[in-house]
Amino acid sequence: MNAKTRQRRPAFDREAGVAIAQALFHERGYDAVSLADLTNAMDIKPPSFYAAYGSKAELFERAMLRYAQENALPLDELLAPDRPPAEALPALLLAAAKQYGRDSVLRGCMITEGMRADDPAARRMAESLASGGLQAIRAYLDQAHPQDAESLADYVSVTLRGLSASACNGMPHERLTQVARTAGRFIAHELEADEPTTAS
Repeated sequence: MNAKTRQRRPAFDREAGVAIAQALFHERGYDAVSLADLTNAMDIKPPSFYAAYGSKAELFERAMLRYAQENALPLDELLAPDRPPAEALPALLLAAAKQYGRDSVLRGCMITEGMRADDPAARRMAESLASGGLQAIRAYLDQAHPQDAESLADYVSVTLRGLSASACNGMPHERLTQVARTAGRFIAHELEADEPTTAS
């Protein structure tokens, strides 16, 4: 009797699936990625997807955490306590611009763009992850330049979001970095203007 040899399907690699989802979410944005897009890219059926990840939003959170581990800006170095704001903040903006525009497909900050998702759960997850970096910027400014900490933190936050959105919209790397340098010069000029003048 001839027995047909059945080839067993390899076990599904959940972490590899997170990497696939991360690339899709980063390239297209959360709302533009469907369940079918995810299952087709991972080559699994919907029941297996839900068993592995729970939901699309939960997978998005795992993908953002993976993105943060790989791409988080080195804030401890950029915002070192002994580094003056006129140097630290321009360096932060320039580092962000270089990162957001370095890839031709995966543009901008995945977490920042996630805060604009239509899905409330996905948006809250992105906002929660982004809050750590924003709090670090504010904590640094509270110590380094307390008199203008709030306005400077807001300016940096708005500029970072603008750089990310512009990268997603296709602004070339060179222009992104030039925008970051211009914003950095503005910050340095404003901080210089705030310094008390010494009477001669």
